[in-house]
Amino acid sequence: MKKVLSIALVLVMVLAVFAGCGAKDTAPAGGKTIYVTGPTPDHGWTAQAGAYAEKKVAEINAAGKYKAVYMPASTGEEQVDLVQTIIANGDAAGVVFFALEDSAKAGQEALIAQNIPFISFDRIIEGPDKYAILNASGDNWQCGAGIAYWLQQKGMVPGDTMITLIGDNGTVCSRRQEGFEQFLKGELEYYDEHTKQTYKTDKVWTQEEIDALCADYKVVCNWSADGAYDYLEQKLADITAAAKANNGKLFIFSQDDEMTFGVLRLLEGNALDAATKADLEAMEVYISAIGGMQELYDVMAGKEGTQAPVAAQYFDDMMSVFFSPKMMTNVIGYMEDYLAGNWDYEIGAGKYEVVWIVDKNNVSEYEGFTGHAE
Repeated sequence: MKKVLSIALVLVMVLAVFAGCGAKDTAPAGGKTIYVTGPTPDHGWTAQAGAYAEKKVAEINAAGKYKAVYMPASTGEEQVDLVQTIIANGDAAGVVFFALEDSAKAGQEALIAQNIPFISFDRIIEGPDKYAILNASGDNWQCGAGIAYWLQQKGMVPGDTMITLIGDNGTVCSRRQEGFEQFLKGELEYYDEHTKQTYKTDKVWTQEEIDALCADYKVVCNWSADGAYDYLEQKLADITAAAKANNGKLFIFSQDDEMTFGVLRLLEGNALDAATKADLEAMEVYISAIGGMQELYDVMAGKEGTQAPVAAQYFDDMMSVFFSPKMMTNVIGYMEDYLAGNWDYEIGAGKYEVVWIVDKNNVSEYEGFTGHAE
């Protein structure tokens, strides 16, 4: 027991020293290798982030100043094991840590204990975030605010019927939900990079009105089209009936492109009864997304060979907030900046890349990423 307490005390002291240093005062670990942890490339947003990371790692190796290694994993637990390998190698200059799950927290804590600088990317895990040299992601609060603004412009008012499709219970989606609610309450404005304009709510909602909007129909989809499909296959008939009895409007707050594809696939198939489909077609239906998959852009642009006819039949309009996985390239570049001494961030600071609404009006101006899995 005394040994456990001694180890815990040492860790606390290390964390306190690390936290007390400004970013410019924190010495790199002394090695010459930049390690990057992230997803195993297969499909979707995370896989594309991994593909961009692999490309950036190759560029660093070609430049020759640092060695760079990309370490893919499929789970947070695997990432914890990879950190043990990094520590054992003893050559880390810094780590760019794209945590796949909150279970990767122990890996970040191990880096802190070894005084190895790390940047936390995308999924920001509370606790270790206070000791990261930077917490970097797209601006998830603005994702939520942008969707709230867009749905409000489509007529969403208190008392309406809304479905919320959630990626997972981590900080990405919790911040998207916070931004959505803060915009409606008038606490947060939405800045649109495309229009260069800032927008505020045209009606301030109460928390009770927001709670009622979000209460009944929500599900965690684990970032998958199948998750959205399975939930709505069981629930959409009842939801449609409720919306029809209310005011004939349905709003879908989908927090990821893949989940929006799940809705499209359900509407395209034969799992729903004809009466439900007819009611949906007659109603006003608006759906969001976040990401920027080229496949979804093609749907919004009405391209042949896509699910554009399905979208046109059942949705009055759709959008996707631009949230490119290419930002992982920038994040690895931040580690290069840190190691070069080109650094003004304090320990635990956040850096959030700008996001904006892409819809049928501006979709032709943006290139998405490929990666949707049918």
